[in-house]
Amino acid sequence: MFISLLFLIKTGFSQANKNSIPVPTNSQLAWQNMEFYFFVHFGPNTFTNLEWGKGTENAEVFDPKELNCDQWCRIAKAAGAKGIVITAKHHDGFCLWPSKYSTHTVRESSWRNGKGDVLKELSAACKKYGLKFGVYLSPWDRNHPAYGTPKYNDVFVNMLKEIFTNYGPIWELWWDGANGEGPNGKKQVYDFARFERVVRKLSPNTIIFSDIGPDARWCGNEHGFAGKTNWDNLDTAGFKRGAGAPPTDTLNHGNVYGKNFIPAECDVSIRPGWFYHKEEDSLVKTPEQLFEIYLKSVGRGANLILNVPADRRGLFTRYDSASLIGFKKLRDKSFSNDLAEKGTAYFISGSKKRVTKNLSDENNQSFETITEPAVQSLEIALKTPQKINCIVLKENLVKGQRCAEFTLKLLDKDHAMVKEIRDTTIGHKRILTFPATEAKFINLSVKDQKAPTRISEMKIYSIDPVLVEK
Repeated sequence: MFISLLFLIKTGFSQANKNSIPVPTNSQLAWQNMEFYFFVHFGPNTFTNLEWGKGTENAEVFDPKELNCDQWCRIAKAAGAKGIVITAKHHDGFCLWPSKYSTHTVRESSWRNGKGDVLKELSAACKKYGLKFGVYLSPWDRNHPAYGTPKYNDVFVNMLKEIFTNYGPIWELWWDGANGEGPNGKKQVYDFARFERVVRKLSPNTIIFSDIGPDARWCGNEHGFAGKTNWDNLDTAGFKRGAGAPPTDTLNHGNVYGKNFIPAECDVSIRPGWFYHKEEDSLVKTPEQLFEIYLKSVGRGANLILNVPADRRGLFTRYDSASLIGFKKLRDKSFSNDLAEKGTAYFISGSKKRVTKNLSDENNQSFETITEPAVQSLEIALKTPQKINCIVLKENLVKGQRCAEFTLKLLDKDHAMVKEIRDTTIGHKRILTFPATEAKFINLSVKDQKAPTRISEMKIYSIDPVLVEK
């Protein structure tokens, strides 16, 4: 046993593991390309100043007199977000659509004379502004009388059918693992296998998010930070959503030999809370704080779902909007001038090298493949030495995530090394920042891999030093 383990350590990944690399679906690949989108927590909690409603709130408290989902979408679009996921039903059980299977919905409120439908308005606005539409549907329901009995699973299935039939296409379905007591003091035994079958039948391309996927996983924290080592792979056998989920460290980093392709999604709120609280208007995260979160989520191969709660009017506030637009400006400024585009990219194999255009063509389907890490590398030769402090790498993941360790060498005009950066995974996107270093050549070599690594992008930037990840 000791000899076998030592052999694996010395030789890297075994051929058996190389042959069992999980691969993404086309829907997962499209989802990873979304990278950044909004979460919107909205409901009775917005008006009661709670985070977790009790389910006993009178439906009349929900009264967003100025609700304007077009405003949400205009701001999302201006911020560079690609979609919106709305809390269609939170733990309090209040439905933002007039569900036939609940008596605790917008229909029972006086808002729009009981004729309002938030999901209908947001779905239409998303289509209008070219954004994807997703829903958070909490299985926990602190209001429904059937909760805690087998009948509630039928109720939840019917709610899923309502939403997917009436408001689709649904791009992402968000489940958390909360499972508390209902009105009868009992907890529910969720039939998630049945729930998944219903969703797959109604909408095969919908991404289902939860602690264990099946399509996207929680990153293990609500700070918006993925692990520096972040595998898109996860073992789910023996685990459940919620209390039976994998350890948070595992969710944060993934499993190097995980059997399922389940990439991470990082959730974080622009405010301390998830629902709107007026006293937090002065506590909105700054553009610089959001940029740091971006580096530690999207920049580590995960997706970022940023919560922006609507206020009691039914609008995003000017405080959130200003920060979001500032965040967009920081991203645009930081990543608008790719120094590699003015240089020349090479694929190097031993003493031979050839020019390649595959690393800067904005096409993830074109790539260079590292089949022999010991002798092959990729190199960008800048026209003149430049001070740089940011490098962006991307892997083509069609055949799975492969790079396990890489080295970046920054070289001067004489090819002498001035800085070396060693790291592990790349995945969909890896953004590395470091103190500004003058270099003319940037060389990327893969030190360990599960199978030949396919590098689709290698970009070089000089960004504002205050934004460099510490």
